[in-house]
Amino acid sequence: MIQRENKMCWDRLICDKRLGLEDYNESSNGGIRSDFQRDYDRLVFSSPFRRLQNKTQVFPLPGSIFVHNRLTHSLEVSSVGKSLAREVSIRLRKKYSNESWGNKLDDLGEIVSAACLAHDLGNPPFGHSGEKAISSFFSEGEGNVLKSELLETEWNDVINFEGNANSFRQLVHQFAGRRPGGFAMTYSMLASIVKYPFSSKYANEKGKFGFFTSEKDTYEKIAEELGILKRGEEQYVRHPLVYLVEAADDICYQVMDLEDAHKLKIVNTRETIELMLGFFEGERKARIQKVMDNVADKNEKVGYLRSCIIGTLVHECAEAFVNNEDAILRGEFNGCLIDHISPMCKEAYNACSSLAYAKIYCASSVVEIDLAGNQIISFLMKKLIDAVRFPEKNYSRLLLSKVPQQYEVYSPTLFGKIQAVLDHMSAMTDVYALDLYRKLNGMSLPAV
Repeated sequence: MIQRENKMCWDRLICDKRLGLEDYNESSNGGIRSDFQRDYDRLVFSSPFRRLQNKTQVFPLPGSIFVHNRLTHSLEVSSVGKSLAREVSIRLRKKYSNESWGNKLDDLGEIVSAACLAHDLGNPPFGHSGEKAISSFFSEGEGNVLKSELLETEWNDVINFEGNANSFRQLVHQFAGRRPGGFAMTYSMLASIVKYPFSSKYANEKGKFGFFTSEKDTYEKIAEELGILKRGEEQYVRHPLVYLVEAADDICYQVMDLEDAHKLKIVNTRETIELMLGFFEGERKARIQKVMDNVADKNEKVGYLRSCIIGTLVHECAEAFVNNEDAILRGEFNGCLIDHISPMCKEAYNACSSLAYAKIYCASSVVEIDLAGNQIISFLMKKLIDAVRFPEKNYSRLLLSKVPQQYEVYSPTLFGKIQAVLDHMSAMTDVYALDLYRKLNGMSLPAV
């Protein structure tokens, strides 16, 4: 257990030291971009970030009606996270106005916006069903035969494959031919994306954890530098900014999923507006209804309500963070910020969540993607795992020639080979995975 006198300090928590460049001062030296802004820019211009445009968020990739993909979701979460962090920093600046390090709090918005941009970077194709398909390949599928050949820690990693842990790996791992430190991001930004700061040994019933065995030492190095409190062996409390990244994600997916479901006619206009108005009361509600009366387009009505809700939840979550800052810094805060907003907003949020599970996540189009994604990923995993285990086979040689050289398919260890497959799989877009599946099954051939 954490001793009560232990408390994290913002002076250490906000650190622009870069992973892999610790001995090199890359400070902006008075330039127009801070080091945290550089984090953001590096992500925007990176290939892994661009690939998010062809990865499913919840609904199938758009046809005539545009809904969210991983890229648009990440951009919106980043925007909301920046607003949320700025509101928090304004309040904390007043509280710590006499501290010599108080100006560091001005960087919260840039740290959180970059972390939000990267929070889904490690997610495989086909949404959350892709994560489940990978872990199930080992726990329930043909990959189960490998259990006896892996260490317990390695086996826990693969049967609980987690997008959050994989995002951290994508940012910090030195892939073949790449520089040390991976993306060479700042320590604070990296710590801010680790939602579950413990190893797979402590994965909960949902299989959530924050770093693979291969990145454990890297996370511990960052945690030590930032003064992040330790709960026990391979277990830490969260960096405080994780709560802001998580809140921005919670706000966006809950509200945006409802808006997308309305556009796709999964939820009708009356029910959507009724749910959304539940976040307001009194004069504010009357004013919102008056504005909507002047808007004829039903999608515009819902869009206006969505913007009002986001603004309200940003304020509520900022309030919850500041009110519980001391508990957060001591590692004693329970739950997420959404759990600590006002009763009316919490009730409205829960109503949206209940509808999402009842109507949205079990919608026919969503389930069809889950089923197809599971089939595609299971097939590709089987072929790729077989290829890295038996590279001398002719088929393996041909297949491995298609894998980007940065992935270490000829690693000297079985776990290293498996991780190379997982790195390749998680980098695939929905379109690429489907195309490869068809080609390997002989259903599609290159034009001759």
